[in-house]
Amino acid sequence: MSPASQSALNTQSLLPAAIKSWESYLRDQGRSPHTIKAFLSDVNLLAGFLPADRALGALTTAELNRFFLWLEKERDVPCSPKTLARRITSVKSLFRWIHQFGVLAVDPAEAVAQRSAISPLPQVLSDEEMDAVLKAADKHRRNEKPDARYFALISLVLQTGVKKSELLGIKLNHLELDPPGGGPLVFIRYASPANRYKERKLLLNEEWVKAYHEYLAQYAPKDQLFPWSPRRLEYLLEDIGKEAGLNKHLSFDMCRWTSALRDFNGGMETDRVRQKLGISKIQWREIHMKLRQLSGQE
Repeated sequence: MSPASQSALNTQSLLPAAIKSWESYLRDQGRSPHTIKAFLSDVNLLAGFLPADRALGALTTAELNRFFLWLEKERDVPCSPKTLARRITSVKSLFRWIHQFGVLAVDPAEAVAQRSAISPLPQVLSDEEMDAVLKAADKHRRNEKPDARYFALISLVLQTGVKKSELLGIKLNHLELDPPGGGPLVFIRYASPANRYKERKLLLNEEWVKAYHEYLAQYAPKDQLFPWSPRRLEYLLEDIGKEAGLNKHLSFDMCRWTSALRDFNGGMETDRVRQKLGISKIQWREIHMKLRQLSGQE
Protein backbone atom coordinates (compact mmCIF):
# COMPACT_ATOMS: atom_id res chain seq x y z
CA MET A 1 0.00 0.00 0.00
CA SER A 2 1.34 3.44 -0.80
CA PRO A 3 1.71 5.86 2.13
CA ALA A 4 -1.14 7.97 0.73
CA SER A 5 -3.48 4.99 0.48
CA GLN A 6 -2.52 3.74 3.93
CA SER A 7 -3.15 7.07 5.63
CA ALA A 8 -6.47 7.47 3.84
CA LEU A 9 -7.93 4.29 5.38
CA ASN A 10 -8.84 3.72 9.01
CA THR A 11 -11.28 1.67 11.05
CA GLN A 12 -14.10 4.11 10.22
CA SER A 13 -13.55 3.83 6.46
CA LEU A 14 -16.19 2.10 4.39
CA LEU A 15 -15.51 -1.02 2.34
CA PRO A 16 -15.85 0.66 -1.11
CA ALA A 17 -12.99 3.03 -0.21
CA ALA A 18 -10.80 0.07 0.81
CA ILE A 19 -11.66 -1.74 -2.43
CA LYS A 20 -10.66 1.30 -4.48
CA SER A 21 -7.29 1.53 -2.70
CA TRP A 22 -6.77 -2.22 -3.11
CA GLU A 23 -7.44 -1.95 -6.85
CA SER A 24 -4.69 0.69 -7.13
CA TYR A 25 -2.33 -1.57 -5.19
CA LEU A 26 -3.06 -4.55 -7.46
CA ARG A 27 -2.39 -2.47 -10.56
CA ASP A 28 0.88 -1.19 -9.07
CA GLN A 29 1.90 -4.82 -8.46
CA GLY A 30 1.45 -5.65 -12.12
CA ARG A 31 -1.49 -8.03 -11.65
CA SER A 32 -3.23 -8.90 -14.89
CA PRO A 33 -6.41 -6.98 -15.82
CA HIS A 34 -8.31 -10.30 -15.85
CA THR A 35 -7.23 -11.11 -12.28
CA ILE A 36 -8.08 -7.62 -11.03
CA LYS A 37 -11.49 -7.75 -12.69
CA ALA A 38 -12.28 -11.10 -11.03
CA PHE A 39 -11.10 -9.89 -7.60
CA LEU A 40 -13.13 -6.68 -7.82
CA SER A 41 -16.25 -8.51 -8.98
CA ASP A 42 -16.04 -10.78 -5.93
CA VAL A 43 -15.41 -8.13 -3.28
CA ASN A 44 -17.96 -5.72 -4.75
CA LEU A 45 -20.58 -8.41 -4.15
CA LEU A 46 -19.64 -8.22 -0.48
CA ALA A 47 -19.88 -4.42 -0.54
CA GLY A 48 -23.37 -4.71 -2.00
CA PHE A 49 -24.43 -7.27 0.60
CA LEU A 50 -23.32 -5.29 3.66
CA PRO A 51 -25.16 -2.23 5.02
CA ALA A 52 -23.89 0.85 3.19
CA ASP A 53 -22.70 2.49 6.43
CA ARG A 54 -20.81 -0.53 7.83
CA ALA A 55 -17.30 0.63 8.81
CA LEU A 56 -14.25 -1.60 8.32
CA GLY A 57 -13.65 -1.79 12.05
CA ALA A 58 -17.19 -3.06 12.68
CA LEU A 59 -16.96 -6.03 10.32
CA THR A 60 -16.94 -9.47 11.94
CA THR A 61 -16.12 -13.00 10.89
CA ALA A 62 -19.75 -13.97 11.52
CA GLU A 63 -20.89 -11.28 9.09
CA LEU A 64 -18.52 -12.54 6.40
CA ASN A 65 -19.66 -16.11 6.94
CA ARG A 66 -23.25 -14.92 6.60
CA PHE A 67 -22.32 -13.40 3.22
CA PHE A 68 -20.81 -16.67 1.99
CA LEU A 69 -23.86 -18.63 3.16
CA TRP A 70 -26.03 -16.21 1.16
CA LEU A 71 -23.84 -16.74 -1.92
CA GLU A 72 -23.98 -20.49 -1.56
CA LYS A 73 -27.64 -21.09 -0.72
CA GLU A 74 -29.78 -17.98 -0.82
CA ARG A 75 -28.76 -15.78 -3.75
CA ASP A 76 -30.88 -15.94 -6.90
CA VAL A 77 -27.82 -16.67 -9.07
CA PRO A 78 -26.42 -20.16 -8.25
CA CYS A 79 -22.83 -20.16 -6.97
CA SER A 80 -20.81 -23.23 -7.94
CA PRO A 81 -18.31 -24.69 -5.44
CA LYS A 82 -15.43 -23.49 -7.62
CA THR A 83 -16.80 -19.93 -7.82
CA LEU A 84 -17.49 -19.85 -4.08
CA ALA A 85 -13.92 -20.98 -3.35
CA ARG A 86 -12.58 -18.19 -5.57
CA ARG A 87 -14.79 -15.56 -3.89
CA ILE A 88 -13.64 -16.61 -0.45
CA THR A 89 -10.05 -16.31 -1.65
CA SER A 90 -10.71 -12.82 -3.02
CA VAL A 91 -12.26 -11.58 0.24
CA LYS A 92 -9.46 -13.11 2.29
CA SER A 93 -6.89 -11.42 0.05
CA LEU A 94 -8.53 -8.02 0.47
CA PHE A 95 -8.71 -8.20 4.27
CA ARG A 96 -5.20 -9.67 4.56
CA TRP A 97 -3.98 -6.60 2.67
CA ILE A 98 -5.96 -4.23 4.91
CA HIS A 99 -4.68 -5.95 8.07
CA GLN A 100 -1.08 -6.18 6.88
CA PHE A 101 -0.66 -2.41 6.93
CA GLY A 102 -2.25 -1.88 10.32
CA VAL A 103 -5.62 -0.48 9.28
CA LEU A 104 -7.31 -3.29 11.23
CA ALA A 105 -5.77 -4.85 14.33
CA VAL A 106 -7.64 -8.12 13.67
CA ASP A 107 -8.35 -9.63 10.25
CA PRO A 108 -12.03 -10.69 10.31
CA ALA A 109 -11.56 -12.90 7.22
CA GLU A 110 -8.69 -14.93 8.67
CA ALA A 111 -11.02 -17.30 10.52
CA VAL A 112 -13.30 -17.82 7.50
CA ALA A 113 -12.88 -21.42 6.36
CA GLN A 114 -11.37 -21.72 2.90
CA ARG A 115 -13.27 -24.00 0.55
CA SER A 116 -11.59 -26.19 -2.02
CA ALA A 117 -13.29 -27.15 -5.24
CA ILE A 118 -11.55 -30.13 -6.80
CA SER A 119 -12.23 -30.31 -10.51
CA PRO A 120 -12.61 -33.68 -12.27
CA LEU A 121 -9.56 -35.69 -13.29
CA PRO A 122 -8.14 -34.50 -16.61
CA GLN A 123 -7.84 -36.72 -19.67
CA VAL A 124 -4.33 -37.80 -20.64
CA LEU A 125 -2.76 -39.70 -23.51
CA SER A 126 -1.63 -43.27 -23.01
CA ASP A 127 1.87 -44.15 -24.24
CA GLU A 128 0.37 -45.71 -27.36
CA GLU A 129 -1.80 -42.67 -28.05
CA MET A 130 1.13 -40.30 -27.58
CA ASP A 131 3.21 -42.32 -30.02
CA ALA A 132 0.35 -42.21 -32.53
CA VAL A 133 0.06 -38.43 -32.13
CA LEU A 134 3.80 -37.87 -32.65
CA LYS A 135 3.84 -40.20 -35.67
CA ALA A 136 0.89 -38.38 -37.22
CA ALA A 137 2.62 -35.04 -36.67
CA ASP A 138 5.94 -36.38 -37.99
CA LYS A 139 4.22 -37.66 -41.13
CA HIS A 140 3.61 -34.07 -42.17
CA ARG A 141 7.39 -33.54 -42.15
CA ARG A 142 7.75 -36.34 -44.74
CA ASN A 143 4.97 -35.26 -47.12
CA GLU A 144 5.62 -34.18 -50.66
CA LYS A 145 5.12 -30.66 -49.38
CA PRO A 146 6.83 -30.94 -45.95
CA ASP A 147 5.26 -29.15 -42.98
CA ALA A 148 7.21 -29.36 -39.71
CA ARG A 149 4.85 -27.01 -37.86
CA TYR A 150 2.67 -29.82 -36.48
CA PHE A 151 5.59 -31.74 -35.00
CA ALA A 152 7.36 -28.63 -33.68
CA LEU A 153 4.17 -27.54 -31.91
CA ILE A 154 3.00 -30.84 -30.44
CA SER A 155 6.43 -32.18 -29.51
CA LEU A 156 7.27 -28.95 -27.68
CA VAL A 157 4.13 -29.08 -25.54
CA LEU A 158 4.47 -32.79 -24.77
CA GLN A 159 8.13 -32.34 -23.76
CA THR A 160 7.78 -29.20 -21.68
CA GLY A 161 4.18 -29.25 -20.39
CA VAL A 162 3.80 -25.52 -21.05
CA LYS A 163 0.36 -23.93 -21.00
CA LYS A 164 -1.17 -22.53 -24.18
CA SER A 165 -0.68 -18.95 -22.95
CA GLU A 166 2.99 -19.67 -22.22
CA LEU A 167 3.49 -21.23 -25.65
CA LEU A 168 2.05 -18.13 -27.29
CA GLY A 169 4.54 -16.02 -25.34
CA ILE A 170 7.64 -17.88 -26.57
CA LYS A 171 9.82 -15.79 -28.86
CA LEU A 172 12.69 -16.95 -31.03
CA ASN A 173 15.20 -15.34 -28.67
CA HIS A 174 13.81 -17.46 -25.81
CA LEU A 175 15.42 -20.50 -27.41
CA GLU A 176 19.01 -21.48 -26.64
CA LEU A 177 19.80 -24.44 -28.84
CA ASP A 178 23.52 -24.83 -28.16
CA PRO A 179 24.21 -23.65 -24.60
CA PRO A 180 27.66 -24.31 -23.14
CA GLY A 181 27.71 -27.47 -21.04
CA GLY A 182 24.11 -28.52 -21.64
CA GLY A 183 21.35 -29.43 -24.05
CA PRO A 184 18.95 -27.17 -25.96
CA LEU A 185 16.62 -25.04 -23.83
CA VAL A 186 13.52 -22.91 -24.06
CA PHE A 187 13.02 -20.08 -21.56
CA ILE A 188 9.48 -19.42 -20.35
CA ARG A 189 9.23 -15.73 -19.54
CA TYR A 190 6.50 -13.41 -18.22
CA ALA A 191 6.07 -9.68 -18.74
CA SER A 192 4.35 -9.12 -15.38
CA PRO A 193 6.54 -9.00 -12.25
CA ALA A 194 3.74 -10.79 -10.37
CA ASN A 195 4.39 -13.90 -12.48
CA ARG A 196 8.18 -13.97 -12.24
CA TYR A 197 8.07 -17.08 -10.04
CA LYS A 198 6.66 -18.98 -13.03
CA GLU A 199 9.68 -18.24 -15.21
CA ARG A 200 11.85 -21.24 -15.93
CA LYS A 201 14.08 -22.96 -18.49
CA LEU A 202 13.07 -26.31 -19.93
CA LEU A 203 15.05 -28.92 -21.81
CA LEU A 204 14.35 -29.83 -25.43
CA ASN A 205 15.48 -32.93 -27.27
CA GLU A 206 17.57 -33.02 -30.44
CA GLU A 207 14.68 -34.29 -32.60
CA TRP A 208 12.71 -31.19 -31.74
CA VAL A 209 15.69 -29.02 -32.71
CA LYS A 210 15.84 -30.73 -36.13
CA ALA A 211 12.11 -30.16 -36.65
CA TYR A 212 12.51 -26.55 -35.50
CA HIS A 213 15.14 -25.83 -38.17
CA GLU A 214 12.84 -27.37 -40.80
CA TYR A 215 9.97 -25.24 -39.51
CA LEU A 216 12.14 -22.09 -39.63
CA ALA A 217 13.00 -22.74 -43.26
CA GLN A 218 9.35 -23.34 -44.15
CA TYR A 219 7.61 -20.52 -42.24
CA ALA A 220 10.36 -18.00 -41.36
CA PRO A 221 8.76 -16.62 -38.17
CA LYS A 222 10.21 -13.22 -37.27
CA ASP A 223 9.68 -12.86 -33.52
CA GLN A 224 7.01 -15.10 -32.00
CA LEU A 225 7.75 -18.82 -32.24
CA PHE A 226 4.20 -19.71 -33.31
CA PRO A 227 2.67 -16.52 -34.79
CA TRP A 228 -0.91 -17.79 -35.07
CA SER A 229 -4.05 -17.22 -33.07
CA PRO A 230 -4.81 -19.53 -30.13
CA ARG A 231 -7.78 -20.95 -32.03
CA ARG A 232 -5.66 -21.75 -35.10
CA LEU A 233 -3.16 -23.65 -32.96
CA GLU A 234 -6.02 -25.53 -31.30
CA TYR A 235 -7.22 -26.57 -34.77
CA LEU A 236 -3.75 -27.95 -35.54
CA LEU A 237 -3.91 -30.15 -32.44
CA GLU A 238 -7.43 -31.27 -33.30
CA ASP A 239 -6.32 -32.21 -36.83
CA ILE A 240 -3.48 -34.36 -35.50
CA GLY A 241 -5.76 -35.98 -32.95
CA LYS A 242 -8.10 -37.06 -35.71
CA GLU A 243 -5.24 -38.29 -37.93
CA ALA A 244 -3.88 -40.31 -34.98
CA GLY A 245 -7.27 -42.00 -34.59
CA LEU A 246 -7.90 -40.69 -31.08
CA ASN A 247 -11.31 -41.04 -29.49
CA LYS A 248 -10.36 -38.03 -27.36
CA HIS A 249 -10.23 -34.34 -28.19
CA LEU A 250 -6.52 -33.51 -28.33
CA SER A 251 -5.93 -30.22 -26.54
CA PHE A 252 -3.17 -28.16 -24.96
CA ASP A 253 -4.44 -29.09 -21.51
CA MET A 254 -4.33 -32.81 -22.36
CA CYS A 255 -0.75 -32.49 -23.63
CA ARG A 256 0.30 -30.57 -20.50
CA TRP A 257 -1.17 -33.20 -18.18
CA THR A 258 0.33 -36.01 -20.25
CA SER A 259 3.76 -34.40 -19.95
CA ALA A 260 3.41 -33.97 -16.19
CA LEU A 261 2.20 -37.54 -15.70
CA ARG A 262 5.08 -38.99 -17.73
CA ASP A 263 7.58 -37.05 -15.62
CA PHE A 264 5.81 -38.10 -12.42
CA ASN A 265 5.67 -41.78 -13.41
CA GLY A 266 9.22 -41.61 -14.71
CA GLY A 267 10.57 -40.91 -11.23
CA MET A 268 11.20 -37.17 -11.50
CA GLU A 269 11.39 -35.67 -8.00
CA THR A 270 8.01 -34.14 -7.20
CA ASP A 271 9.28 -30.62 -6.57
CA ARG A 272 11.03 -30.69 -9.95
CA VAL A 273 7.74 -31.64 -11.59
CA ARG A 274 6.12 -28.68 -9.82
CA GLN A 275 8.87 -26.30 -10.91
CA LYS A 276 8.74 -27.59 -14.49
CA LEU A 277 5.00 -26.82 -14.60
CA GLY A 278 5.62 -23.36 -13.14
CA ILE A 279 3.04 -23.61 -10.36
CA SER A 280 3.07 -22.60 -6.71
CA LYS A 281 3.26 -24.98 -3.76
CA ILE A 282 -0.39 -24.25 -2.99
CA GLN A 283 -1.49 -25.12 -6.54
CA TRP A 284 0.70 -28.22 -6.42
CA ARG A 285 -1.42 -29.83 -3.70
CA GLU A 286 -4.33 -30.45 -6.06
CA ILE A 287 -2.11 -31.21 -9.06
CA HIS A 288 -0.08 -33.74 -7.03
CA MET A 289 -3.22 -35.46 -5.81
CA LYS A 290 -4.53 -35.77 -9.37
CA LEU A 291 -1.20 -37.10 -10.67
CA ARG A 292 -1.26 -39.76 -7.95
CA GLN A 293 -4.78 -40.72 -8.97
CA LEU A 294 -3.89 -40.80 -12.67
CA SER A 295 -0.87 -42.98 -11.97
CA GLY A 296 -2.96 -45.43 -9.90
CA GLN A 297 -1.30 -44.55 -6.58
CA GLU A 298 -4.67 -43.49 -5.11
